[in-house]
Amino acid sequence: MSALVASAPASDGLAAWITPSRTALVIIDMQVDFAAPEGRLGQWGVDLATVPPALAKAEALADAARRAGVPVVFVGLFTRPETDSPSWRERMRRRGGDPDSDSGLCRAGESGSDFYGPKPLPGEAVVEKARYSGFHDAPLDGVLRGLGVDTLVVAGLTTECCVDCTVRDAFHLDYHVFVATDACAAYEAEVHAASLKALELNCAILVETDQVITAWEEAA
Repeated sequence: MSALVASAPASDGLAAWITPSRTALVIIDMQVDFAAPEGRLGQWGVDLATVPPALAKAEALADAARRAGVPVVFVGLFTRPETDSPSWRERMRRRGGDPDSDSGLCRAGESGSDFYGPKPLPGEAVVEKARYSGFHDAPLDGVLRGLGVDTLVVAGLTTECCVDCTVRDAFHLDYHVFVATDACAAYEAEVHAASLKALELNCAILVETDQVITAWEEAA
């Protein structure tokens, strides 16, 4: 087992902690612009080699969740010109970018915002956000409370950005958070590892996809 998940609970303990009656699977920002060669980041030359394995693991988690009766919640970035705040644009400019040509990731209504890899089925919740955290100015907390869950298994892109921000906010809102390490990815392996370590130290328990699937199968 990876050192990143050395502190994960034994399978029997995990099954009790993420039992389907209290848990939701939250999949974050697995969208064309972040994950597909034809998306914006792919077009900009970002190395996406770390992404396909995470997509496959997230799909396996979604399939297992559905079999076990665990709700699957998709969180996605959906931006519009009016959500590009002055500070957002100015940060890009100060880093040497052009806010007018370089912005526009995951524009609502455009193919770049489509989910890529695991996709929501009819009836599954889709939460739209315009910032990194799925809880910031978005209805994720209300959706989860409405499902009656207090525990989250999280997968998504990217580990150090939207996954990190969402996990931290979830912990601040008193959710029990488990991060599926192999169902998340950053574009650099060392960034992924460092982000997971920080989350493990502060607000989440690290697990692997196979551990989660086994726990849900045991609970079925």
